[in-house]
Amino acid sequence: MTEQKPLNSGFGPKTTAQEVMAGRDLRGKVAIVTGGHAGLGLETTRVLSKAGATVVVGSRDPKKAEMAVGKMMNVEVGQLDLAGPSSIDRFASEFLNSNRALDLLINNAGIMATPLARDERGYEMQFATNHLGHFQLTARLWEALKKSSDARVVTLSSRGHSFAELDLSDPNFENRPYDKWKAYGQSKSANSLFSIGLDTRGREHGIRAFAVHPGAILTELTRYIAEEELKAFGVYRENGVLKVPERFKNVEQGAATTIWCAVSPQLNGKGGVYCEDCDIAAAVPADSKLFTGVRPWAIDKGAAEALWVLSEKLTSASIPERTAAGRSA
Repeated sequence: MTEQKPLNSGFGPKTTAQEVMAGRDLRGKVAIVTGGHAGLGLETTRVLSKAGATVVVGSRDPKKAEMAVGKMMNVEVGQLDLAGPSSIDRFASEFLNSNRALDLLINNAGIMATPLARDERGYEMQFATNHLGHFQLTARLWEALKKSSDARVVTLSSRGHSFAELDLSDPNFENRPYDKWKAYGQSKSANSLFSIGLDTRGREHGIRAFAVHPGAILTELTRYIAEEELKAFGVYRENGVLKVPERFKNVEQGAATTIWCAVSPQLNGKGGVYCEDCDIAAAVPADSKLFTGVRPWAIDKGAAEALWVLSEKLTSASIPERTAAGRSA
């Protein structure tokens, strides 16, 4: 397994996605970006498309997505609701029917700190959307990823993983009071653990997986957060103008680590790691007060395997074959 230790990549928190992509030609490559029509996803789509890749954007609202990406070259839009199992299956089937290899799967879409809601199966919505939806989508697209023989799956986690480790005994808040931040935190921990489980199963097929903390950025994700709560993150209004801390990134910087994980040759032969600021993140103690680094529970291989088994059960989705590496991981 790749060591959870910085590479000293030469990039940093202020690096932009376009700077990471500089000089790279992605013509002939095919990418899927969930939520690729807004915020970080839109910048990810723009940079991949500009480099020559064909990008398929999965969106709950295809008309809205078309308006956002309609002028970009080589960009397609498909309807995708990550909280809807039938929608995921339909989106994946449409792609598989095109008989294309899938070189890049960017599991970008997500929701944050929402009021308690459940999907049609009764699953808590943040866990269902942020993790289970992407788990099912990745499993359904497995054959297309294998067809690439050099695919990368990049899943957006967050520093929010530090808010809560995954409660494998009660991931859907059926037996404990709902806490929107704990629900968000465990879903982001799940995103990181998923990347470990996926990389274990995918590497012999040329499929490598990475979890990404994009950085602190104000996007549509904050729509459920009151201004009083934003103050806790150092965000406030002054004379009607929103003020953010120096550590916050703009969208161009926020999409940089996604792009780095998707295309950087520095990660050739690597995978199953949590990345930030265009580098592999440092592993930090559980009680760390730093805004950077990955906590132990988000890179725990035992938890990653337990989550994989649970996710298969909850979604009825699985990778077609269980490899020796997968059984023994």
